[in-house]
Amino acid sequence: MKQPNYQSTMYACFAAYVVQAVVNCFAPLLFVTFQAQYGVPLAQITALITVNFLVQLAVDLISAGFIDRIGYRAATLLAHACAAAGLVALTVLPDALPEPFWGLLAAVCLYATGGGLIEVLISPIIEACPTPNKEAAMSLLHSFYCWGHMGVVLVSTLFFAVAGTAQWKWLALAWAVLPVANGLAFARVPLCTLPADGQPGGALPALLRRKVFWVFLLMMLCAGASEQAVSQWASTFAEQALGVSKTVGDLAGPMAFALLMGTARLIYGKYGGKLDLDRFMKGSCLLCVAAYLCIALAPLPALGLAGCAVCGFSVGILWPGTYSKASAELRGGTAMFALLALAGDLGCSTGPTLAGLVSSRFGNDLHAGILAAIFFPLALLAGVVALGRRRALRRAG
Repeated sequence: MKQPNYQSTMYACFAAYVVQAVVNCFAPLLFVTFQAQYGVPLAQITALITVNFLVQLAVDLISAGFIDRIGYRAATLLAHACAAAGLVALTVLPDALPEPFWGLLAAVCLYATGGGLIEVLISPIIEACPTPNKEAAMSLLHSFYCWGHMGVVLVSTLFFAVAGTAQWKWLALAWAVLPVANGLAFARVPLCTLPADGQPGGALPALLRRKVFWVFLLMMLCAGASEQAVSQWASTFAEQALGVSKTVGDLAGPMAFALLMGTARLIYGKYGGKLDLDRFMKGSCLLCVAAYLCIALAPLPALGLAGCAVCGFSVGILWPGTYSKASAELRGGTAMFALLALAGDLGCSTGPTLAGLVSSRFGNDLHAGILAAIFFPLALLAGVVALGRRRALRRAG
């Protein structure tokens, strides 16, 4: 049998990011259904969101120490198995346990473990593949999360419109087929591993002693915060600006954000060899600042909604671009990507939390919250500029 080439590895990685989008984006579409079907109060629904985030953070942190020990292949198989098991458990455990909430929580923990492992694993696998333009490949990879997000919303919305939300368990089982199929793909595709500084096991202490690594951690935090500070509130803005239903609001807000974010990553993925990553990231940070100002200060609601969409394009390169810059600067192996993912996930929580807290202080005015969160793209811009100056000084020396 002919051995698969590294192109098949890249396809499996792209599909893995679609799996991550499924496990992150499917259940939130059912929160109202969970409340009606199982009598789960809003406080417990909020707990599901929090636990999902905390489990992924824990996986980011713990995986820095064990992935290199068990190997990439075993870890990717475990990730996809957890994702599939979580989606299946979502249809079984709430009815099987006396308290449905605990069944939902167990399912969330399972698929969150899979999602966290995918976040840590797939980027270094792509980085290790022998591709001519790694920055472009990384950007293309991260665009598939956006397309996956869009696909989950569109397919699920269509299914619910045709079959009704009462049939959601069949859709969950259908989505579970994807991680099973992609797990089988990862069982046979060739995998490379990233080298790390020093001897095995010594990468993490060496990384933590590098000042530039802490700059990359700050940049990842700001990338996640810049993205989610608007993404989490996009649906609310859409409903307020257009006065449309929740379904249409979700399509006009988060869908437009995801579409343009994926477009930015696709553009760099296709033309990355001709574009300078530093300039692309600086321009994206400035565009992000402009989008934030448009959202916060525009006199017309429609302009604020347009700002949300433009923000999606502006943040598209920030996360994968920081990954690529860190990988080019440091040889930290899987441990580096695990800690970068941890910082990014912290930012994904910090950004919308800051926006929400400030909004609450100003009478639930989201404009004020978004304006406060403008700190994050500005801080990321400062990091990109600082790294550029550092590189220029090294060349001059």
